[in-house]
Amino acid sequence: MSLVFAAITPHPPLLIPSIGKDELRKVAKTKQAMDDLEEQLYAAHPDAIVIISPHGSFFPDVFTINYCTEYYSDLKQFGDLSTKLKFSGDFELAHRLRDATKREHLPATMISEEKLDHGAIVPLYYLTRHLPNCKIIQLGFCNLDYKTHLEFGALLKEEIFKLNKRIAVVASGDMSHALSNDAPAGFNKHGQEFDAKMRELLMAKNLAGILKMDAGFVEQAAECGLRSILILLGMLQNIRYDYRELSYEGPFGVGYLTSQFIF
Repeated sequence: MSLVFAAITPHPPLLIPSIGKDELRKVAKTKQAMDDLEEQLYAAHPDAIVIISPHGSFFPDVFTINYCTEYYSDLKQFGDLSTKLKFSGDFELAHRLRDATKREHLPATMISEEKLDHGAIVPLYYLTRHLPNCKIIQLGFCNLDYKTHLEFGALLKEEIFKLNKRIAVVASGDMSHALSNDAPAGFNKHGQEFDAKMRELLMAKNLAGILKMDAGFVEQAAECGLRSILILLGMLQNIRYDYRELSYEGPFGVGYLTSQFIF
């Protein structure tokens, strides 16, 4: 069938109620946006979700395709022992993508890690509440150039359109981690500039502008979402869509962007 849903989500662990507790009210806009996305995803009836996360196993020169028969959540490092999620993996899509990267000489490696990182768990916690049988495949980006990330996304789209399935794609990633003095990366003036520029370019569908962003500027912004978004934008090349920003906020010095691409 085809690509039926695409979105950008943040992944702060405090969005999980048992972790965020009273702090959850400080990200009320993001929580509402995630609830809205969940409704849209449910209406799309996906058979599988591709989740692109910045926080899985990382290799600087290859993309990762994490396939397991079953995945599970583990949020112990955030003091949460109660949240338990399980997902089945999509064998067909994972292996099709791996074969395609070999054929096209794109650097990618297949890994098998059952424990999902918080970059995947947080979006899936919200988005799959009414999709217990939806399969997933987790992907990870690398340090290769922006154009190669677009090519990886384009290849993923080709394989999706060969399948008799309805596929959703979620680019998980936070914006700048340097928006304020108490931010994880400390304050950097480029943090707010980066977030504003990304929001502007996404709204304008200006892929060329994103590709032209200076690497030093991006590095100083201390973001973790750009390459996830580039893979998604690679998939959306030659697809007509409307872009809808659902929310943006940064109460803890980290930019949380939630948005949807509507076909």
